[in-house]
Amino acid sequence: MKWITRKNIKVDRVACPWLIRRFVDPDAEFLFVEENQLLDVAARERAIPFDAPRISAVKLNHRGERCTFEAIIEDFNLKQGGLELLALIVRAADIKGQEHVAPEGIGLRAIADGCQTMGLSDEDRLAKQFPMYDALFAYCRKSTDKESNT
Repeated sequence: MKWITRKNIKVDRVACPWLIRRFVDPDAEFLFVEENQLLDVAARERAIPFDAPRISAVKLNHRGERCTFEAIIEDFNLKQGGLELLALIVRAADIKGQEHVAPEGIGLRAIADGCQTMGLSDEDRLAKQFPMYDALFAYCRKSTDKESNT
């Protein structure tokens, strides 16, 4: 299946492809386009659009104070241990004013900013940051396991 979002990806638009590949669609293909082309290219390519908060027709989007990562977890009914904590970290990193929901978010935001500053292509950002999300997810699972054992 094809998925499509705005180009020049940062936090949520890297986290969402990671989440989609790991838990929704292991063969997912991602397209990155200018925002004003998103719906047209999505229709032409039969791609699922995500994370375009200024386009109300996009279903997988920010919802209130929550980020698109959280919308995907909700819509696809993902229940894996650790995802809830990871979602808070992504929200804290992605949405200004939500930093308080997870202290780890500021570090994730710094990594995303660094990848942008390095001038990496969107595809390279996914390739370089997916292992970091794997590690962050392992951290979240371990943290969640500790909480449930106390």
